[in-house]
Amino acid sequence: MKKIIKIGFFLVAIATILASCSVKKDTLVSRKFHALTTKYNVLYNGNVAFQEGIVEIQEKHKDNFWKQLFIEPITFDKQPVALPIFNDKDTKKESLTTFEKAEEKAVKAIQKHSMNFQGREKNTQIDEAYLLLGKSRYYTQRFVPAIEAFNYIIINYPYANVIGETRIWRAKTNIRLDNEELAIESLKIVLNDTEISESVKEQAHTALAMAYVKTDSIQNAIEQLKNATETHKEVAQTARNLFILGQMYVSENKKDSAAIVFQKLANFKKAPYKFRIHATIQSAKMASSDSLVGGLIEKFKKLIKNRDNKIYIDALYYQIGRLESQRDSTDAAIGNYQKSLHVVDGDLYQKTFSYEKLGDIFFDTANFVLASSYYDSVVQISKESTEIRIRKIKRKHKSLAALIRFENVLKTTDSVLTIAAMSEENQQAFFENHIKKLKKEAKEKAQQQLNALSFGSSFGGGNSKQTSNKGKWYFYNTQLLNYGKASFLKTWGNRRLEDDWRISEKPQLTTNKDSVKSVQIKLETYELSTYLNTLPKTIATIDSLTFDRNDALYQTGLIYKEQFKNSALAIDRFERLLTLNPKKSSVLAIHYHLYQLFSTLKNKKSNPYKQLIIEQYPASKYAQIIQNPAIKFTKESIGKLEATYKEMYYLYKEHKYISVVEQITELSPIIQQSKLIAKFELLKALAIGKYQSKETYKKALEFVFLNYGNTEEGIRAREIATQLN
Repeated sequence: MKKIIKIGFFLVAIATILASCSVKKDTLVSRKFHALTTKYNVLYNGNVAFQEGIVEIQEKHKDNFWKQLFIEPITFDKQPVALPIFNDKDTKKESLTTFEKAEEKAVKAIQKHSMNFQGREKNTQIDEAYLLLGKSRYYTQRFVPAIEAFNYIIINYPYANVIGETRIWRAKTNIRLDNEELAIESLKIVLNDTEISESVKEQAHTALAMAYVKTDSIQNAIEQLKNATETHKEVAQTARNLFILGQMYVSENKKDSAAIVFQKLANFKKAPYKFRIHATIQSAKMASSDSLVGGLIEKFKKLIKNRDNKIYIDALYYQIGRLESQRDSTDAAIGNYQKSLHVVDGDLYQKTFSYEKLGDIFFDTANFVLASSYYDSVVQISKESTEIRIRKIKRKHKSLAALIRFENVLKTTDSVLTIAAMSEENQQAFFENHIKKLKKEAKEKAQQQLNALSFGSSFGGGNSKQTSNKGKWYFYNTQLLNYGKASFLKTWGNRRLEDDWRISEKPQLTTNKDSVKSVQIKLETYELSTYLNTLPKTIATIDSLTFDRNDALYQTGLIYKEQFKNSALAIDRFERLLTLNPKKSSVLAIHYHLYQLFSTLKNKKSNPYKQLIIEQYPASKYAQIIQNPAIKFTKESIGKLEATYKEMYYLYKEHKYISVVEQITELSPIIQQSKLIAKFELLKALAIGKYQSKETYKKALEFVFLNYGNTEEGIRAREIATQLN
């Protein structure tokens, strides 16, 4: 009986306590109960889910240390996530993301444990719940609802412990919504509070730097990052801020300041290793003296030997290559760039830099074919990239492709015309020497193959057991396998894979047409008549080859002059062309290009070309350009010229061709130094073609592609002229 009374008393006591803990009763017990339940149950689980989400989003974000890092390491999805539905019974909790789970817990804390009496919240944990709610919405890209949660705290809990942190999160959300000015004002209010903690101050400076970066106020961003890195409350963010600060100094060409920052980060032992190693790599770019360069090379070599740096080896080899180039050790630089490319699973973006550097080295040494292949690799890796650096490489690669095509034409036509100009005896002697060379090469190749087979025989002795006794399977040994195939063919011939293949009556595989053709071509290669018969015989064929050669000389000269700014090669091509009796229509243009080239070099050789153009072609446009000083174009004048071009184009569309030609001719002295000159000249040529003779039209087109051959308009004019011919 007494036991029953005790149990009853205990149940009554529990019921009394639970009744007193209602959210509708403002009692000390109720306040403490709901505060503890909120903090150590609902919010605890919500914060655990939130931290898991932070880890996920950090793992998802990949830093590209070759570009300026993001101050906040987040890679948002292109499409924001849909609004989660927590009350739907069919919705499984397992399907929610970590941030959605955190939001669910925050909502639960507010709905079940809020104690609002006469506008005052008595549960001290509800402001924390609203903060978790806003942060969870921020990471799911629902920025407007996030601001609503932050505003609720600021309005209803102005003296809460989280008020400073809340203002920072609201400012960051406004930055995401492109309200940078509002964010800056809000963050300045936070920093004016002298009682905020060092952690909140650091967060505020970091967020303020984000806002200034968004508004392109680099100097202000630098100042805020400097302030943010004075304390080290959040080590990972401090390391990131230091690295970005160094990058900004580099962009401002303040290399000394950048070197100090990167060195500070490299020595910051608590920082994540990826920031320290990349800070070391970046500091190499600041080295200027040979003594520093040599020391850094040795330092990077030691880092490469360290297994912990395996994922950074490609970047380390690249930096050694840069340092070797800096001290003019070109061969060593090439070797290290290639080692960087050969790293398995290396960073693709980093590879573009290695390919680019190799392309630049071979381009500077006029090895344009090899340079083009390296630039092509950059283009292939960066197909989708719109980066300015990549766009420049793509243009360079495109120009190189045209240059290589013309250089190949020049090489071929030069060779053929040179041989065609020889006497018959000299031609025969030339090709006989060529055939001897081919036979010698074929004999050496055959001997190499025979040596390989002999080596396989001596290595394996024709016995597979010997190999297997050494622990190597026969079919894993390429040399033994090749020897076995050769022995089989020698004994049995080329047999089909079928039953009873050893029967002597079984026919061997017949030689196919391709094999016969291959043997025939090989025999013809050693026939003198094969070469003599291919030489041009008729005047028309020789004239055609001469035209192709001269055109290739002109086009390569133009590319060297306009695209690659290689005056020496451009002069070589144009001067040689003048000695080969070029077309009369191109002589004036060649003289003008040589005049420009020598003028750029401030060489007195420009004077004879200048006088020749003025005296022999006084009415030409070239003479007008030489006699009229260059016009400096402002943005306003460029805008007027664009408007003028549009007017001319509309006149052309209205079939007023004579008016187009007359007006563009009048504008000629004004537009000569404009970037729109090629467009005006092509439009004029097209207008001429509408009412003047075919020959006049061809000459007008010829003028465009001779002078502006590397522009879209020059290429178009050339295509039209080709069709007319």
